[in-house]
Amino acid sequence: MQPPLENVSSVLVFTLSGLNETLENRFVFFSLTALFYPLMVLCNVVVIFTIISQKTLHEPMYVFICNLCINALYGTAGFYPKFMYDLLSENHIISYVGCMIQIFVIYSFAFCEISTLTVMAYDRYVAICRPLEYHSIMTNQRVLECILFCWLLPCFCMFVLIVLTARLTLCGSTIEKLYCEIWAVAKLSCFSTTVNNVFGYIAIFVCFGHAVLIYCSYIQLIRKCLKSIEVRQKFMQTCMPHLLSLFNVVIALFFDVLYSRYGSKNVPQGVRNFMAMEFLLLPPILNPFIYGLNLTTIRQEVLRLFFRKRVRISE
Repeated sequence: MQPPLENVSSVLVFTLSGLNETLENRFVFFSLTALFYPLMVLCNVVVIFTIISQKTLHEPMYVFICNLCINALYGTAGFYPKFMYDLLSENHIISYVGCMIQIFVIYSFAFCEISTLTVMAYDRYVAICRPLEYHSIMTNQRVLECILFCWLLPCFCMFVLIVLTARLTLCGSTIEKLYCEIWAVAKLSCFSTTVNNVFGYIAIFVCFGHAVLIYCSYIQLIRKCLKSIEVRQKFMQTCMPHLLSLFNVVIALFFDVLYSRYGSKNVPQGVRNFMAMEFLLLPPILNPFIYGLNLTTIRQEVLRLFFRKRVRISE
């Protein structure tokens, strides 16, 4: 009979060891983060405010871009404030409840990013391949359903994973990362994590289903582009930013999966940290620039908004 594990099961605090080997540069990292995070927030807020305030941008594609930016603010809020605090602190700890909340926020953000890009691919397919039916298909109700899909599915999946993780009896409290990560917590379990692994693979399968939908949408889009120069121009204007965002997110999540599953202590901690936080670093800052600079309509509205304010101030 196995002895009771009362002393090791009641973990109340986790230790994050991701900064242990880079403490000598922590003030440099804090300064860079203190510049980067507000800039990222500003860029996303500008795009959100521009889309909300300009009635000409109240179209499905721009609503989904707005959702992408809101999701970026949501996800990064679960990482950067705690990360900046840890850079100034000697002890890098997080409560059990705080860890579960951080896991939920960060990974529902990543899942929501994929879901939003999937919905955007479908929107571009309807707009380019079925233009006459676009407004009858992409109604306000359909757009609302798409937004709810982008948020409710990730939140449901992460809620189930959090519940499955919370039931585990833990034999350790050290997480070798900058933030709480669900696989890192599961590896601390004293017993089998088969149920967690099975549901984790189901979640990965759902993400793969998203990828299949995106692939099918672009196959149809490319076929349509080959038949018409006008469609090709529309594809370049509206689909290339989406492809850049998609490529950006896929590469970022690929690095995170590589780190989570195959991260080796032989790799320098700085490299491991970059792999772990790349999806929290690049997509949130690049998406506003990709859409704000590449999409003429948003770029013009942003410039008009700022120049209008300057004129009012000068008057």
